Amino acid sequence: MMLPKGTTVAVADGEKLNLFRNSGDEAELKLTPLEHAHVAEAQASGSRQNSAGNPDLSQANEDGFSAGIVEHLNKDALEGRIDGLVIIAAPRALGEMRKHYHKALSAKLLGEIAKDLTGHAVGDVEAAIRAA
Repeated sequence: MMLPKGTTVAVADGEKLNLFRNSGDEAELKLTPLEHAHVAEAQASGSRQNSAGNPDLSQANEDGFSAGIVEHLNKDALEGRIDGLVIIAAPRALGEMRKHYHKALSAKLLGEIAKDLTGHAVGDVEAAIRAA
């Protein structure tokens, strides 16, 4: 996958978000880390209540964090801070994130990669984008 200069790349799972910007060009991808605000948990789509019948509170927290990531990205897209976007996320997190895309964010989405690359080196992220 070739990315235009300035494309935002979000690398996420249910607990962590890393944002990058392509400071290179389409021919030479070069991801530069971006600072971002703290991501707060949001209401997940199938939000589960913790109970004896459904004790998986950690999964509910991960889904809420995934929804919070998209809330953050939606805001950036609506405010014009994202020109193009690629989302790389763990498959389950990506599934939850898709449920919350605003149409403005969807319009800027250049691609998705269902792979958990949080905690990996920037070179690994760049290699996954090139291979997509």
